[in-house]
Amino acid sequence: MATTVVFADLTGSTRVFEAMGNARATDTVTRLVQWVGDVCEAHGGRVIKKLGDGIFALFPAGAPAISAMLEVQRSHHKRLLKWPEALRMDLQIGIASGEVVEVDGDFYGDAVNVASRLSDLAGPGQIWATESVVDQRIGPEVRHRSLGPISIRGRQETPTVHRIDWQDEVVDLLTLPAALSTLARPGIDTAFGQIELSWLDVHAAFGARDLPIHLGRVNEADFVVNDPRVSRLHARIEARNGSCILTDVSSYGTWVRFRDADGSSSEVALRRDECMLHGSGEISLGAPLSDFTAPTISFHTAGGRVQLAMKAEASQ
Repeated sequence: MATTVVFADLTGSTRVFEAMGNARATDTVTRLVQWVGDVCEAHGGRVIKKLGDGIFALFPAGAPAISAMLEVQRSHHKRLLKWPEALRMDLQIGIASGEVVEVDGDFYGDAVNVASRLSDLAGPGQIWATESVVDQRIGPEVRHRSLGPISIRGRQETPTVHRIDWQDEVVDLLTLPAALSTLARPGIDTAFGQIELSWLDVHAAFGARDLPIHLGRVNEADFVVNDPRVSRLHARIEARNGSCILTDVSSYGTWVRFRDADGSSSEVALRRDECMLHGSGEISLGAPLSDFTAPTISFHTAGGRVQLAMKAEASQ
């Protein structure tokens, strides 16, 4: 019988140990991990192992696992609002469902490996779950957004991953100001053929059949941008209905500036939302375009061909 696996890890603990000292930081981290375990058990989960600054738990189904992790993120967020910046530790969570095997009190299986990897890939404060989890009866009140297929190291098949939204009205509050429909202009040929990417001396081209691709900081990304402000998997580019769509899936946002032939420009800030790439302009990952040190993508679209040239300005 399929089991739902949860890995929850604290981020930023190294900074907390430096700020508080080993004894106090150890006590704080231990209490947080214990509290996460208590929430898991209150929702019918079984804590298998405490991993220093994280936890490994099993649930009988996806619904109680997601319910527990929503409570964890929402309660922890309220707690962090009262903590000094230097002491804040976010939680990043991975959830997967599948067969697991018990050997000498430990558990193994593909779902264990995938959930552990997703907890590493998820950004601070995020919950990532495989489609096998969200396809269960998790309830219509649980909001989630597909991130598309994501490569897992050591695994040939790429599972489709969803980000579980736990912050109320997160999209309404953080997405500025242009919607997807307003960015598509009449008369523009948006039939999509391929996309070319260039960053420093790294160049790559992806045809429509190769998409979706992910831009990010880790090796699992299809196009790696090595800048600390870029999330592990920061943005997704896909072909949809003959158009090229950019979706932000990051912790800190993506900025897009469109430049018109007459020299005018318009700008949109994306936070876990999407827009259509058309014409030409710039894309900034993890920092606004006003920051000249931000890793910046210059893009140009032309009919059935979209070209992107990425440049990163070195910090001065």
